[in-house]
Amino acid sequence: MAKVGLYSQSMGLLTDLYQLTMAYGYWKSQMEHKESVFHLFYRNIPFKGGFSIACGLENVIDFIQNFSVDESDIVYLASLEGNDGKPLFEENFLNYLAKMSFCCDIDAMPEGTVVFPYEPLVRVQGPLIQCQLLETPLLNIINFQTLVATKAARICLAADGDPTLEFGLRRAQGVDGALTASRAAYIGGCDATSNVLAGKIFGIPVKGTIAHSWVMAFENELDAFQSYAQTLPNNCVFIVDTYSTLNGIKNAIEVGQWLENQGYQFMGIRLDSGDLAYLSIQARQMLDKSGLPDAKIVVSNELDEVIIRSLKEQNARIDIWGIGTKLVTAYDQPALDGVYKLSTIREPGGRWINKIKISEQSVKVTTPGIQQVRRYYNEQENIADMIYDVNTSFNQDCVIVDPLDMTRRRKIPANTAFTDLLVPVFQQGQRVYDIPPLTHVRANVKRELCHFHQGVRRFVNPHQYPVGIESFLYELKTKLILQIREKNR
Repeated sequence: MAKVGLYSQSMGLLTDLYQLTMAYGYWKSQMEHKESVFHLFYRNIPFKGGFSIACGLENVIDFIQNFSVDESDIVYLASLEGNDGKPLFEENFLNYLAKMSFCCDIDAMPEGTVVFPYEPLVRVQGPLIQCQLLETPLLNIINFQTLVATKAARICLAADGDPTLEFGLRRAQGVDGALTASRAAYIGGCDATSNVLAGKIFGIPVKGTIAHSWVMAFENELDAFQSYAQTLPNNCVFIVDTYSTLNGIKNAIEVGQWLENQGYQFMGIRLDSGDLAYLSIQARQMLDKSGLPDAKIVVSNELDEVIIRSLKEQNARIDIWGIGTKLVTAYDQPALDGVYKLSTIREPGGRWINKIKISEQSVKVTTPGIQQVRRYYNEQENIADMIYDVNTSFNQDCVIVDPLDMTRRRKIPANTAFTDLLVPVFQQGQRVYDIPPLTHVRANVKRELCHFHQGVRRFVNPHQYPVGIESFLYELKTKLILQIREKNR
């Protein structure tokens, strides 16, 4: 498998300007070496669903390992001006950026982990200025890929074991959006992509058929199918709705029978418009009656999990699903509301000072401490997740508190089996994490989803999986909120 770093050139300026101006402020205030902890998490499950799939960590690692601020970056930053026409940054700060060496600790949930709101997907600990500068690129990478992986997982659940193909390159949000969407869709469960560059870079299987333009370029449809069969007899899936779908199926059958007589397998047909339930049933009957029972019926045409589920309920005879626009653009919710928040800070080697952001909106109140996520399970399924501070020890039953409703609590017996979800990725700037193959990550998604109650996987009014803040941490959070509000009365 060819391996190419997406971020092998300087990506040091892939950030928002305010990250750099804050970094400059920390440096000017001699705060750059203060040790800090930030957590990346999201607040709402996308698509009104019951779960999300963590995705993007490998690209985060790629980004960090290749992170640098090169000479051209420094020249550009030196050209920026404030509103008085003077340089925005002084030369010594730019020299500091040019020489800066990444030395943070990063813990993260492995890609393919099923995740829920308020759980830290990534924890970054290190010098304040470096943690701050990682905010924007980490959110950019993880938000989008987590969103698409989640959409793909939902689509694959709806397909219920049928092969699913990602066909979204031409509708994706730019080149990087297309590549990362293909990667995330594969992790989420799709079997292949039409994106050849994604196939090369990530080792994803590539699949494709023919377009209407091929059929239109010939005198008639039958000639188009015959010519393609003679050129690529081992890759024939004919699109049959260029003119008349039922007649197109007949022409595909004629050429399919010719292929079979030549010793090749006729792969099948693709439906891209019309009543897919009715047409697929008709196509299956025609193919079977013509001695082509192994020919597959592929469908496309603005599919998503809702349409797939509906077609299955109508007993459509569809073997393979091609999903494009609504997958790679996460059409019905085009952004994950991931955020990256400071939770504690200290002088190097000193005492941690917990930090919290409060708001008139309870969903925007952050959680202090150095957080970890503990997933409890029994022999049948996962039963609850607990967000806790790593400096808290547990020798007895635990109580988790709903982040948005303190009256909703759940006791976890001390002997309950568990696993901690955040694992070390970087220690003092050095990678300590072995990146698994995408095939392993993809398989893990399927395994993980099977360990949750089926209601969590439901599309309509899904079951809310219990996620709570450990009670001591919740009490600390409440205490800090009251202290801050008292000071700011």
